[in-house]
Amino acid sequence: MSVPSSILDLIGNTPMLRLKSFDTGPCTLLLKLECQNPGGSIKDRIGRSMIEAAEREGKINPGATLVEATAGNTGLGLALVAASKGYKLILVIPDKMSGEKLSHLRALGASIIMTRSDVGKGHPQYYQDLAERIASETVGAYYINQFNNPANPLAHELTTGPEIWEQTEHKLDAVVCGVGSGGTITGLSRYFASVAPDVEIVLADPEGSVLAEYIRTKKIGTAGSWLVEGIGEDFIPAIADLSRVKRAYSISDAEAFTTVRALLKQEGVLAGSSTGTLLAAALRYCREQTQPKTVVTLACDTGSKYLSKVYNDFWMADQGLGGRTSAGDLRDFISRPFREGAVVAVNPNDPLTVTYARMRLYDVSQLPVMEGDKLVGIVDEGDLLLAVRRSDSAFDRPVREVMTANVRTIDHRASLDDLMAILDSGLVAVVSDADGFHGIITRIDVLNSLRKEHRRKKDRA
Repeated sequence: MSVPSSILDLIGNTPMLRLKSFDTGPCTLLLKLECQNPGGSIKDRIGRSMIEAAEREGKINPGATLVEATAGNTGLGLALVAASKGYKLILVIPDKMSGEKLSHLRALGASIIMTRSDVGKGHPQYYQDLAERIASETVGAYYINQFNNPANPLAHELTTGPEIWEQTEHKLDAVVCGVGSGGTITGLSRYFASVAPDVEIVLADPEGSVLAEYIRTKKIGTAGSWLVEGIGEDFIPAIADLSRVKRAYSISDAEAFTTVRALLKQEGVLAGSSTGTLLAAALRYCREQTQPKTVVTLACDTGSKYLSKVYNDFWMADQGLGGRTSAGDLRDFISRPFREGAVVAVNPNDPLTVTYARMRLYDVSQLPVMEGDKLVGIVDEGDLLLAVRRSDSAFDRPVREVMTANVRTIDHRASLDDLMAILDSGLVAVVSDADGFHGIITRIDVLNSLRKEHRRKKDRA
């Protein structure tokens, strides 16, 4: 029995799964499970490749500080390798990365600098420009620069491509992948150009990215916004060789998230948001074919890092992706409707320990107090603090002793101005009327709704 002596020895040689529950037309669709790399993503491959190339070239010494800009899993791959080899790592990250990824990075010892995700190249807060500047100002630091590092695509040319070719027994017609830095699509394109030039390279791109339109028109348009992490760009990365890509699909966030959630429910594969983009594009490609083909796409990373996002129904609803029908009144602002069983509440006889635990668990500062379907009060963190600040034994008191029973409510047919008057007074809006209790509205609920409308207007423009 051969047992690896380093976690880095487990990178690569990931399994492949034949998908059977999706409509793939006349095609066989295979999913390479890059989510089973030790760091949870395909980026483990380039993390090791880029650091070891720098070692061979004498660009870094023991204990060196590495700096990189990452909007996805490259940071995790680098952090895994850096921790294993004893390097310090500084990562500059746009502010749309999931909380699970950030926690994972910090646990691996990476230092994180958060920056804006809504600015482009040339802006001082653009993540790549900021990372390059930090590297230049840090004594002895080495800038990894995945977007210009030849060891990035080389990792896929030497490992990912050959693995796919062997796993398909040299019977392959197309590979569907996305572009973040461009390493995967470039490495695979180069490998198959040498061993099987008839294999088609297909691009899966989030709506809002400029890459799919570039494939179709050879023009770089204006980038929009998207929620999928790790793929899509507002420029053409320097190492991205797209010359063999003849077909590209633009996939909306809604389609990507719906598809990756279906992958978990129907095939048992817990994958990340970019996998939804790739799989949706692969399914479109397969259904367009008239002859049987073997098609491979990638489960780029594990979905365990997206449980608070893609796999969270409330987050999906907050982004306007939950499929909820608009009521055309104040009920549209309620993020957790009571009639959908989504309200987090307490019973008047529950102890304050239960109230505190639920506030912490659901990251809320107030809870409705319910007796069956009837709203009898509301309790917020101020009530809780006032009750327990002089004696921790007060945590055992029942909620009914500290809740506000005289609740100010608002009819769901009231105006936005009426709603804002309540919020401006420092209260939450309790939507309850002759039709019953509907839920509560907070300032962040209104902000989420206004942000969704702003995004829709920008997308239409």
